[in-house]
Amino acid sequence: MIVFVVDDLFFSIKIKTAAKTLGTEIYFERTPQQVLESIRSKAPRLVIFDLDSAKMQPMDAIAAMKADPALRGVPTLGFVSHVHDDVIARARAAGIDQVLARSAFVERLGALLTEPSNPPSSTSTT
Repeated sequence: MIVFVVDDLFFSIKIKTAAKTLGTEIYFERTPQQVLESIRSKAPRLVIFDLDSAKMQPMDAIAAMKADPALRGVPTLGFVSHVHDDVIARARAAGIDQVLARSAFVERLGALLTEPSNPPSSTSTT
């Protein structure tokens, strides 16, 4: 199970299509106030954030996850436009485990969906 904190329709469709093809169980959380509860109840192997989403407040959710002893061990990955250096820096400060450029996320989506466990390597760059 992978939880996606994504409200971008284009990426949601791309993710759903790939997950269905690969038979991977996914869940989209689209309510910022429910992100932490969804992570607690779903017990995902990975949480993926659209770091460019203002609506989903990803930095707040990441910081809250990493401050919660029960959730801090859940791996996190964020994707972002490669030109948003400030967003990347804020995500790292919040505690994100890995950051990918949007294009790299799309390239690696199949692998992210099929890897049985996805422990983060050191924080990647765009």
